Amino acid sequence: MTTYEGAAATTAPVDHGGARRGFALLGTVQATLIFTLASLAVPLPLIGAELGLDRGRLILLSAAYGLTFAGLLLLGGRLADRYGARRALTAGLLLFAAASALAPLATGYGPLLGARFAQGAGAALVAPAAMGVLRALYPEPAAYGRAMGTWGGLSVLGATAGNLLSGVITAAVSWRASFAVPVAVAVAALLLAPRLLPATPPGTNRSTDLPGALLATAGIVLTSTGLVLTDAHPWGSGPVLVPLLTGLALLAGFARAERRAADPLLPPDFLRDRRRLLGLAAIALTAAGTATVFVLLSLDLQRERGWSALLTSAAFVPFAVALLGAGRLAGPLIGRYGPGRVTAAGLGTAGAGLALLAAGGGPDVPYAYGLLPGLLLLPAGGALSFAGAAVLATERVPADRAGLAGGVLNTAMELGPTVVFAALLTLGGSAAPLAAASGLFAALTFLTFRLAK
Repeated sequence: MTTYEGAAATTAPVDHGGARRGFALLGTVQATLIFTLASLAVPLPLIGAELGLDRGRLILLSAAYGLTFAGLLLLGGRLADRYGARRALTAGLLLFAAASALAPLATGYGPLLGARFAQGAGAALVAPAAMGVLRALYPEPAAYGRAMGTWGGLSVLGATAGNLLSGVITAAVSWRASFAVPVAVAVAALLLAPRLLPATPPGTNRSTDLPGALLATAGIVLTSTGLVLTDAHPWGSGPVLVPLLTGLALLAGFARAERRAADPLLPPDFLRDRRRLLGLAAIALTAAGTATVFVLLSLDLQRERGWSALLTSAAFVPFAVALLGAGRLAGPLIGRYGPGRVTAAGLGTAGAGLALLAAGGGPDVPYAYGLLPGLLLLPAGGALSFAGAAVLATERVPADRAGLAGGVLNTAMELGPTVVFAALLTLGGSAAPLAAASGLFAALTFLTFRLAK
C-alpha cells in the first residue's frame, strides 16, 4: 500500500482551517507561476505585429520564462532547504513581482525578453519553496499525499487560465495588461504569507553546491535554447549546435560532479526510485502536450482561421470545464485505485485527445467536431495524469528534501514545454507535432501501467 492509498486511515492536520487557507495561498501562487508561462500564447501574434518579430523570436520570447525557470529550479530547491522555505518564498516573490511589473513597460524585444528571463528566475525560487512550506503545512505523510493529489492539477489549471484570461485581457485592454495578474498575486502573497504560512527552519548543515548549481543551470538553459532555436535555424547550423552541444557537455559535467560532491545538489539516489522517475516523465510529457496544443492552436486559429484573440480564448473554455471536472475526481480516484493506475489512465486519455486534435485541426474542419472532442479529452486526461504523477514523484520524500522534491518536480514541468515542445516543433506544421506527442503518450501509458503498480 502506498502512502497515498493509506490516506483514508490517517487524520489530517489539527488546524484544518489554517492548513486550508495556507494551501489556498500556495496553490494560487503555483497556478500563477504556470499562468505566467502560458499567458503569452494567445497574444503572440499581436506582440509580433507590434514589435516586428518573426516566428523564431516569438517562440524564444514564449520560451524565455521557462528557460530560466527550469534552469534554476535545482538551485532554488537547495536554497529553500538551506535557508528555510518561507524565507526563500519571500525572496522569490519579490523578484517575480518586480520582473512582472517591468515587463509591460518594455518598448522593444530585448527588454521584454529580459523581463521574461527575470520572471523565470523568481519563479524558480518560489516553486520549490512553496512545496517546502506545503510540507510544513501537512507534516503527516497521508495528509501530504492528499494535498499533492490536488497540487498536481494546479499547473494545468494555471496554464488554462493563462490562455483564457490573456485573450480576454488582450481584447479588453492590451496584452501588456496580462502582467497585472502575476503582480497582484505576488504582492498579495507577500502580504499574507506571514499570517497564513508556518515558519520553516533553515537547514544549517546544507551546502549550496555552487559548482553543481552553475553547471546545471548553464547546461539546462543552453540545451533548451539550442532546441528552441531549431524552429528558426537548421539542426546543423551554428546557432543550434553551439548552445546545444555546449549545454549537453555541461550537463555531463554536472552528472560527474554530483557523483563526487559531499552534499550534491541532486543526490543520485533521489532518481533511483522507479515510481518517481515515471511520475516525473508523466509530468514533463503532460506539460509538453498541453503547451504544444496551446501555442500551435492559438497561432493557427488566429493566422489560418482569422479568429480574434477573444474568440481564440473562448475556444479553450470547454478545455477549462473538462479540466475542472476531472480535477475534482482525481483525488478520490487516486485514493481508490492508486496514483500509478490513475496516471496511466490520464496519459492514455490525454494521448487520445492529442490524436483527435492532430486529425481535426485543418482550417476547413468545423470546430465542433474537428477540435472540440480533443479539447475535452486532453484536459480530462491531463488533470488525472498531473495529479497522479505528482504523488508518484513526491511520495516517501523526507522533510529535509522537500525543496529538492519541489525543484525536481517543477524542473520536469518546465523542461517538458521547453525541450519536448521545441523538439516537436521541428516536425513542422501542427498535425505532425500533435500526432508525435500522441505516440509518446501511448508509450508512457504502457510503461506506467506496467511499472507503477
